[in-house]
Amino acid sequence: MKKFKFNLLLIAACALFALSCSHQKPSVFTEVAQQINVADFTQTIDGKPVSLYTLQGKNGIGMKVTNFGARVVSLCVPDVNHQLVDVVLGYKTLNEYVNYPENFLGAAIGRYGNRIGGATFTLDSTDYELVKNEGNNQLHGGPKGFFDVVWDANQLSNSKVVFTYLSKEGEEGFPGNLSVEMTYELTDDQAFKISYKATTDKTTICNLTHHSYFNLSGEGAETINDHVLQIKADGITPVDSVLIPTGELMPVAGTPFDFNTPIAIGERVSNTHGQLALGHGYDHNWVLNREGEGAVLVASVYSPVTKINMDIITDQPGLQFYGGNFIDGTLTGKSGKPYFYRSAFCLETQHYPDSPNKPEFPSVVLKPGETYNHVCLYKFSVK
Repeated sequence: MKKFKFNLLLIAACALFALSCSHQKPSVFTEVAQQINVADFTQTIDGKPVSLYTLQGKNGIGMKVTNFGARVVSLCVPDVNHQLVDVVLGYKTLNEYVNYPENFLGAAIGRYGNRIGGATFTLDSTDYELVKNEGNNQLHGGPKGFFDVVWDANQLSNSKVVFTYLSKEGEEGFPGNLSVEMTYELTDDQAFKISYKATTDKTTICNLTHHSYFNLSGEGAETINDHVLQIKADGITPVDSVLIPTGELMPVAGTPFDFNTPIAIGERVSNTHGQLALGHGYDHNWVLNREGEGAVLVASVYSPVTKINMDIITDQPGLQFYGGNFIDGTLTGKSGKPYFYRSAFCLETQHYPDSPNKPEFPSVVLKPGETYNHVCLYKFSVK
Protein backbone atom coordinates (compact mmCIF):
# COMPACT_ATOMS: atom_id res chain seq x y z
CA MET A 1 0.00 0.00 0.00
CA LYS A 2 2.85 2.38 0.86
CA LYS A 3 4.54 1.55 -2.45
CA PHE A 4 1.28 2.28 -4.31
CA LYS A 5 0.93 5.67 -2.57
CA PHE A 6 4.55 6.46 -3.36
CA ASN A 7 3.99 5.67 -7.04
CA LEU A 8 0.91 7.90 -7.11
CA LEU A 9 2.88 10.73 -5.52
CA LEU A 10 5.71 10.20 -8.03
CA ILE A 11 3.29 10.27 -10.96
CA ALA A 12 1.64 13.42 -9.63
CA ALA A 13 5.00 15.12 -9.15
CA CYS A 14 6.06 14.24 -12.71
CA ALA A 15 2.77 15.56 -14.05
CA LEU A 16 3.20 18.84 -12.19
CA PHE A 17 6.77 19.15 -13.46
CA ALA A 18 5.67 18.52 -17.04
CA LEU A 19 2.88 21.07 -16.66
CA SER A 20 5.28 23.67 -15.31
CA CYS A 21 7.70 23.03 -18.17
CA SER A 22 4.92 23.44 -20.72
CA HIS A 23 4.27 26.95 -19.37
CA GLN A 24 7.89 28.06 -19.47
CA LYS A 25 8.59 30.62 -22.14
CA PRO A 26 10.76 29.34 -24.98
CA SER A 27 14.04 31.14 -25.49
CA VAL A 28 13.75 34.43 -27.34
CA PHE A 29 17.42 34.47 -28.30
CA THR A 30 19.63 32.61 -30.71
CA GLU A 31 22.47 30.57 -29.26
CA VAL A 32 24.94 33.37 -30.00
CA ALA A 33 22.68 36.06 -28.49
CA GLN A 34 22.26 33.95 -25.34
CA GLN A 35 26.03 34.13 -24.88
CA ILE A 36 26.02 37.94 -24.73
CA ASN A 37 26.46 38.49 -21.00
CA VAL A 38 25.88 41.35 -18.59
CA ALA A 39 29.41 40.87 -17.23
CA ASP A 40 30.92 41.79 -20.60
CA PHE A 41 29.02 45.09 -20.60
CA THR A 42 29.56 46.07 -16.96
CA GLN A 43 32.10 48.87 -16.59
CA THR A 44 32.34 52.62 -16.12
CA ILE A 45 32.80 55.07 -19.01
CA ASP A 46 33.20 58.80 -18.44
CA GLY A 47 32.31 58.22 -14.81
CA LYS A 48 28.95 56.59 -15.56
CA PRO A 49 28.02 52.90 -15.19
CA VAL A 50 27.31 50.86 -18.30
CA SER A 51 25.24 47.68 -18.36
CA LEU A 52 23.23 45.35 -20.59
CA TYR A 53 19.44 45.13 -20.58
CA THR A 54 17.24 42.30 -21.83
CA LEU A 55 13.78 42.85 -23.32
CA GLN A 56 11.33 40.06 -24.09
CA GLY A 57 8.10 40.43 -26.02
CA LYS A 58 5.35 38.11 -27.13
CA ASN A 59 5.45 35.71 -30.08
CA GLY A 60 9.17 35.00 -29.76
CA ILE A 61 10.76 38.44 -30.16
CA GLY A 62 13.61 39.47 -27.85
CA MET A 63 16.43 41.99 -27.73
CA LYS A 64 19.49 43.03 -25.76
CA VAL A 65 20.53 46.66 -25.48
CA THR A 66 23.23 48.62 -23.68
CA ASN A 67 23.06 52.16 -22.34
CA PHE A 68 26.39 52.95 -24.02
CA GLY A 69 25.01 54.82 -27.00
CA ALA A 70 21.57 53.27 -26.30
CA ARG A 71 22.68 50.51 -28.66
CA VAL A 72 20.77 47.47 -29.84
CA VAL A 73 23.18 44.56 -29.41
CA SER A 74 20.86 41.79 -30.60
CA LEU A 75 17.31 41.60 -31.94
CA CYS A 76 15.95 38.09 -32.42
CA VAL A 77 12.74 37.31 -34.30
CA PRO A 78 11.25 34.02 -35.56
CA ASP A 79 11.53 33.06 -39.22
CA VAL A 80 9.01 31.15 -41.33
CA ASN A 81 10.08 27.88 -39.64
CA HIS A 82 9.73 29.41 -36.14
CA GLN A 83 13.51 29.40 -35.76
CA LEU A 84 15.00 32.49 -34.15
CA VAL A 85 17.13 34.80 -36.28
CA ASP A 86 19.25 37.65 -34.94
CA VAL A 87 18.62 40.35 -37.53
CA VAL A 88 21.06 43.08 -36.40
CA LEU A 89 24.83 43.31 -36.58
CA GLY A 90 26.67 43.70 -33.28
CA TYR A 91 29.42 42.60 -30.93
CA LYS A 92 29.61 40.37 -27.85
CA THR A 93 31.42 42.83 -25.59
CA LEU A 94 31.37 46.49 -24.66
CA ASN A 95 35.10 46.78 -25.35
CA GLU A 96 34.48 45.99 -29.01
CA TYR A 97 31.89 48.76 -29.27
CA VAL A 98 34.32 51.18 -27.65
CA ASN A 99 37.41 50.21 -29.63
CA TYR A 100 36.23 49.06 -33.05
CA PRO A 101 36.14 51.75 -35.75
CA GLU A 102 32.45 51.32 -36.73
CA ASN A 103 30.98 53.97 -34.40
CA PHE A 104 27.29 53.78 -35.22
CA LEU A 105 26.48 50.07 -34.99
CA GLY A 106 23.02 49.77 -33.39
CA ALA A 107 23.23 53.21 -31.80
CA ALA A 108 21.04 56.19 -31.04
CA ILE A 109 21.98 59.17 -33.21
CA GLY A 110 21.85 62.88 -32.25
CA ARG A 111 21.78 65.73 -31.75
CA TYR A 112 21.55 65.76 -35.50
CA GLY A 113 21.13 62.55 -37.47
CA ASN A 114 22.88 62.58 -40.84
CA ARG A 115 25.08 65.37 -42.22
CA ILE A 116 25.38 69.12 -41.70
CA GLY A 117 27.36 70.74 -44.49
CA GLY A 118 30.45 72.67 -43.48
CA ALA A 119 29.66 71.76 -39.85
CA THR A 120 28.00 75.18 -39.55
CA PHE A 121 24.54 76.70 -39.42
CA THR A 122 22.90 80.00 -38.52
CA LEU A 123 20.04 80.27 -36.04
CA ASP A 124 18.43 83.51 -34.87
CA SER A 125 21.23 85.49 -36.55
CA THR A 126 23.89 83.56 -34.61
CA ASP A 127 26.45 81.42 -36.44
CA TYR A 128 27.28 78.08 -34.85
CA GLU A 129 30.49 76.14 -35.54
CA LEU A 130 30.09 72.41 -34.94
CA VAL A 131 32.74 69.79 -34.32
CA LYS A 132 33.73 68.19 -37.63
CA ASN A 133 34.05 64.43 -38.01
CA GLU A 134 33.64 63.77 -41.74
CA GLY A 135 35.97 65.98 -43.68
CA ASN A 136 34.59 69.51 -43.50
CA ASN A 137 31.16 68.29 -42.37
CA GLN A 138 29.55 66.97 -39.24
CA LEU A 139 28.01 63.49 -39.37
CA HIS A 140 25.54 62.08 -36.80
CA GLY A 141 26.14 64.74 -34.16
CA GLY A 142 29.94 64.82 -34.21
CA PRO A 143 32.71 62.59 -32.84
CA LYS A 144 31.08 62.59 -29.39
CA GLY A 145 27.51 62.27 -30.57
CA PHE A 146 24.78 60.38 -28.76
CA PHE A 147 26.24 57.08 -30.01
CA ASP A 148 29.33 57.64 -27.86
CA VAL A 149 27.83 58.68 -24.52
CA VAL A 150 26.42 56.77 -21.56
CA TRP A 151 22.66 57.18 -21.16
CA ASP A 152 20.73 56.75 -17.93
CA ALA A 153 18.50 53.68 -18.15
CA ASN A 154 15.30 52.67 -16.38
CA GLN A 155 13.81 49.30 -17.29
CA LEU A 156 10.07 49.66 -16.70
CA SER A 157 9.06 46.09 -17.58
CA ASN A 158 10.24 42.94 -19.33
CA SER A 159 9.48 44.59 -22.66
CA LYS A 160 10.30 48.29 -22.11
CA VAL A 161 13.32 50.41 -21.17
CA VAL A 162 13.63 54.21 -21.06
CA PHE A 163 16.92 55.95 -21.85
CA THR A 164 17.52 59.58 -20.86
CA TYR A 165 20.39 61.94 -21.57
CA LEU A 166 21.13 65.63 -21.01
CA SER A 167 23.14 67.11 -23.87
CA LYS A 168 24.63 70.25 -22.35
CA GLU A 169 24.95 73.67 -23.92
CA GLY A 170 27.85 73.71 -26.39
CA GLU A 171 28.21 69.93 -26.65
CA GLU A 172 29.68 69.29 -30.13
CA GLY A 173 28.91 72.95 -30.85
CA PHE A 174 25.11 72.87 -30.45
CA PRO A 175 23.19 75.57 -28.56
CA GLY A 176 20.97 74.91 -25.56
CA ASN A 177 20.66 72.21 -22.93
CA LEU A 178 18.75 69.43 -24.68
CA SER A 179 16.94 66.88 -22.49
CA VAL A 180 16.32 63.67 -24.43
CA GLU A 181 14.16 60.66 -23.60
CA MET A 182 13.98 57.52 -25.73
CA THR A 183 11.75 54.55 -25.00
CA TYR A 184 12.56 51.15 -26.49
CA GLU A 185 9.64 48.74 -26.41
CA LEU A 186 8.78 45.33 -27.83
CA THR A 187 5.08 45.52 -28.66
CA ASP A 188 2.49 42.73 -28.60
CA ASP A 189 2.31 42.76 -32.41
CA GLN A 190 6.03 41.92 -32.76
CA ALA A 191 7.46 45.39 -33.32
CA PHE A 192 10.51 47.16 -31.96
CA LYS A 193 9.13 50.60 -31.15
CA ILE A 194 11.27 53.68 -30.52
CA SER A 195 9.60 56.77 -29.04
CA TYR A 196 11.70 59.94 -28.91
CA LYS A 197 11.10 63.12 -26.89
CA ALA A 198 13.30 66.17 -26.41
CA THR A 199 13.05 69.62 -24.87
CA THR A 200 15.44 72.56 -24.77
CA ASP A 201 16.05 75.69 -22.71
CA LYS A 202 17.34 77.62 -25.75
CA THR A 203 16.40 77.62 -29.42
CA THR A 204 18.34 74.80 -31.07
CA ILE A 205 18.07 72.11 -33.74
CA CYS A 206 17.12 68.48 -33.19
CA ASN A 207 16.94 65.49 -35.51
CA LEU A 208 17.21 62.10 -33.79
CA THR A 209 17.32 58.66 -35.38
CA HIS A 210 18.40 55.05 -34.88
CA HIS A 211 21.25 53.26 -36.62
CA SER A 212 20.80 49.49 -36.43
CA TYR A 213 22.42 47.58 -39.28
CA PHE A 214 19.91 44.94 -40.40
CA ASN A 215 20.22 41.68 -42.28
CA LEU A 216 16.95 39.76 -42.24
CA SER A 217 18.71 36.61 -43.40
CA GLY A 218 20.65 36.75 -40.14
CA GLU A 219 23.58 38.62 -38.67
CA GLY A 220 26.70 37.48 -40.52
CA ALA A 221 24.87 36.49 -43.72
CA GLU A 222 26.94 37.61 -46.70
CA THR A 223 24.57 39.94 -48.55
CA ILE A 224 21.44 42.07 -48.41
CA ASN A 225 21.33 42.54 -52.19
CA ASP A 226 18.72 39.75 -52.41
CA HIS A 227 16.40 41.53 -49.94
CA VAL A 228 13.28 42.95 -51.55
CA LEU A 229 12.70 46.60 -50.63
CA GLN A 230 9.77 48.97 -50.99
CA ILE A 231 9.91 52.68 -50.11
CA LYS A 232 6.83 54.84 -50.53
CA ALA A 233 8.50 57.93 -51.96
CA ASP A 234 8.38 59.86 -55.21
CA GLY A 235 11.66 61.71 -54.64
CA ILE A 236 15.03 61.85 -52.94
CA THR A 237 17.22 64.73 -51.83
CA PRO A 238 20.16 64.38 -54.27
CA VAL A 239 23.65 64.97 -52.91
CA ASP A 240 26.93 66.55 -53.98
CA SER A 241 30.39 64.97 -53.97
CA VAL A 242 30.59 65.00 -50.14
CA LEU A 243 27.03 63.67 -49.69
CA ILE A 244 25.47 67.00 -48.70
CA PRO A 245 22.01 67.60 -50.24
CA THR A 246 21.97 70.11 -53.06
CA GLY A 247 18.62 71.50 -51.85
CA GLU A 248 16.73 70.11 -54.83
CA LEU A 249 14.25 67.25 -54.93
CA MET A 250 14.92 64.58 -57.55
CA PRO A 251 11.99 62.49 -58.84
CA VAL A 252 12.72 58.77 -58.56
CA ALA A 253 10.54 57.71 -61.51
CA GLY A 254 12.64 56.01 -64.18
CA THR A 255 15.72 55.82 -61.92
CA PRO A 256 17.33 53.13 -59.72
CA PHE A 257 15.92 55.05 -56.73
CA ASP A 258 12.30 54.10 -57.48
CA PHE A 259 11.30 51.53 -54.86
CA ASN A 260 7.58 52.22 -55.01
CA THR A 261 7.24 48.77 -56.51
CA PRO A 262 9.11 46.16 -54.42
CA ILE A 263 12.43 45.17 -56.00
CA ALA A 264 15.65 43.46 -54.91
CA ILE A 265 18.16 45.92 -53.45
CA GLY A 266 20.93 44.62 -55.69
CA GLU A 267 18.91 44.68 -58.90
CA ARG A 268 20.06 48.18 -59.92
CA VAL A 269 22.78 49.11 -57.42
CA SER A 270 25.49 48.81 -60.12
CA ASN A 271 23.65 51.21 -62.43
CA THR A 272 25.72 54.11 -63.77
CA HIS A 273 23.36 56.75 -62.35
CA GLY A 274 25.37 59.70 -61.06
CA GLN A 275 23.78 59.67 -57.60
CA LEU A 276 24.76 56.02 -57.12
CA ALA A 277 28.33 56.92 -58.03
CA LEU A 278 28.40 59.76 -55.50
CA GLY A 279 26.97 57.57 -52.72
CA HIS A 280 29.03 54.48 -53.66
CA GLY A 281 25.62 52.84 -53.88
CA TYR A 282 22.52 53.69 -51.90
CA ASP A 283 23.16 56.25 -49.16
CA HIS A 284 20.39 58.80 -49.66
CA ASN A 285 17.36 60.39 -48.05
CA TRP A 286 13.96 59.49 -49.52
CA VAL A 287 11.21 62.12 -49.37
CA LEU A 288 8.34 60.02 -48.07
CA ASN A 289 4.81 59.96 -49.44
CA ARG A 290 2.77 60.39 -46.29
CA GLU A 291 -0.84 59.27 -46.11
CA GLY A 292 -2.43 61.05 -43.17
CA GLU A 293 -1.06 62.32 -39.87
CA GLY A 294 0.93 60.42 -37.29
CA ALA A 295 2.87 57.22 -37.80
CA VAL A 296 2.20 55.47 -41.11
CA LEU A 297 3.75 52.62 -43.09
CA VAL A 298 6.53 54.07 -45.26
CA ALA A 299 8.73 51.11 -46.21
CA SER A 300 9.01 47.32 -46.12
CA VAL A 301 11.91 44.94 -46.63
CA TYR A 302 11.86 41.15 -47.00
CA SER A 303 14.42 38.34 -46.95
CA PRO A 304 13.77 35.50 -49.42
CA VAL A 305 15.98 33.26 -47.24
CA THR A 306 14.17 33.46 -43.88
CA LYS A 307 10.88 34.90 -45.24
CA ILE A 308 11.13 37.58 -42.52
CA ASN A 309 9.46 40.86 -43.44
CA MET A 310 10.12 44.15 -41.67
CA ASP A 311 7.74 47.12 -41.99
CA ILE A 312 8.93 50.62 -41.10
CA ILE A 313 6.26 52.86 -39.59
CA THR A 314 7.00 56.48 -38.69
CA ASP A 315 5.75 60.05 -38.41
CA GLN A 316 8.91 61.53 -39.95
CA PRO A 317 9.17 63.12 -43.43
CA GLY A 318 12.36 61.35 -44.51
CA LEU A 319 14.03 57.94 -44.59
CA GLN A 320 17.75 57.39 -45.08
CA PHE A 321 18.44 54.11 -46.85
CA TYR A 322 22.07 53.02 -46.55
CA GLY A 323 23.10 49.82 -48.31
CA GLY A 324 26.26 48.91 -46.41
CA ASN A 325 28.61 50.38 -49.02
CA PHE A 326 31.46 50.96 -46.57
CA ILE A 327 31.37 47.61 -44.77
CA ASP A 328 34.54 45.89 -45.99
CA GLY A 329 34.90 42.53 -44.26
CA THR A 330 37.53 43.68 -41.75
CA LEU A 331 35.18 43.56 -38.74
CA THR A 332 34.07 40.34 -37.10
CA GLY A 333 30.71 40.23 -35.36
CA LYS A 334 29.20 38.45 -32.39
CA SER A 335 28.85 35.11 -34.20
CA GLY A 336 32.49 35.10 -35.30
CA LYS A 337 31.60 35.86 -38.91
CA PRO A 338 33.12 38.78 -40.85
CA TYR A 339 30.83 41.57 -41.94
CA PHE A 340 31.18 41.73 -45.71
CA TYR A 341 30.55 44.49 -48.24
CA ARG A 342 26.83 45.23 -48.46
CA SER A 343 25.96 42.62 -45.86
CA ALA A 344 23.66 44.99 -43.94
CA PHE A 345 21.37 47.93 -44.51
CA CYS A 346 20.09 50.84 -42.43
CA LEU A 347 16.67 52.46 -42.67
CA GLU A 348 16.80 55.61 -40.56
CA THR A 349 13.61 57.64 -40.02
CA GLN A 350 14.49 61.33 -39.89
CA HIS A 351 14.19 64.89 -41.13
CA TYR A 352 16.28 65.66 -44.18
CA PRO A 353 20.09 65.99 -44.04
CA ASP A 354 21.49 69.53 -43.80
CA SER A 355 18.06 70.98 -43.06
CA PRO A 356 19.52 73.78 -40.89
CA ASN A 357 21.15 75.15 -44.07
CA LYS A 358 18.21 74.44 -46.36
CA PRO A 359 15.24 76.67 -45.42
CA GLU A 360 13.14 74.97 -48.10
CA PHE A 361 13.37 71.67 -46.16
CA PRO A 362 11.04 70.84 -43.23
CA SER A 363 12.22 72.71 -40.12
CA VAL A 364 14.32 71.03 -37.43
CA VAL A 365 14.24 74.05 -35.09
CA LEU A 366 13.22 73.32 -31.50
CA LYS A 367 12.31 76.19 -29.17
CA PRO A 368 11.85 76.41 -25.39
CA GLY A 369 8.35 75.30 -24.44
CA GLU A 370 8.12 72.94 -27.42
CA THR A 371 8.58 69.17 -27.39
CA TYR A 372 10.33 67.23 -30.13
CA ASN A 373 8.41 63.99 -30.79
CA HIS A 374 9.33 61.18 -33.14
CA VAL A 375 8.12 57.60 -33.35
CA CYS A 376 9.54 54.70 -35.37
CA LEU A 377 8.46 51.08 -35.42
CA TYR A 378 10.30 48.17 -37.01
CA LYS A 379 7.51 45.60 -37.23
CA PHE A 380 8.27 41.95 -38.03
CA SER A 381 6.26 39.20 -39.67
CA VAL A 382 6.81 36.29 -42.07
CA LYS A 383 5.56 35.80 -45.59
